[in-house]
Amino acid sequence: MLDAFTKVVAQADAQGTFASDSQIDALKAMVADGTKRIDIVNRITSNSSAIVANAARSLFDDQPNLIAPGGNAYTNRRMAACLRDMEIILRYVTYATFTGDASVLDDRCLNGLRETYLALGVPGGSVASGVGKMKDAAIAIANDPNGITKGDCSSLMAELGGYFDRAASAVG
Repeated sequence: MLDAFTKVVAQADAQGTFASDSQIDALKAMVADGTKRIDIVNRITSNSSAIVANAARSLFDDQPNLIAPGGNAYTNRRMAACLRDMEIILRYVTYATFTGDASVLDDRCLNGLRETYLALGVPGGSVASGVGKMKDAAIAIANDPNGITKGDCSSLMAELGGYFDRAASAVG
């Protein structure tokens, strides 16, 4: 995983050039949004248990077959594994949001996850639905204007949503 600054330097070095104006402008924008990023990550982290639990509860309300005998989340062990996976995905989404880079999400969380779920018989569509429910909850919490740095957060919310969409697509 490379942070945004290291990535720019590595790309410029590989090309034998200076960092471009557009790369520098993108880094300036990221620094300007730094406090907002920290606020978003703090809010999601502080509410991670509720985000995961509520998303799972909503998923199981929509798809009760998952928790019925024979379902993929039936038994405490399988339910715990489901909640663990949702929490891991949420954690890596916060890492990507914090760094402004999806590579950590891709490399350490999503790479090979679909194949693992297929091998285990986990319904990818259900996991993707759960990720979508986490997305809705996380954006609602992160976009609450009370007690955070003032300013337009629409691009950061779109970025955050994009990381969730990336995760849902990877497993669905």
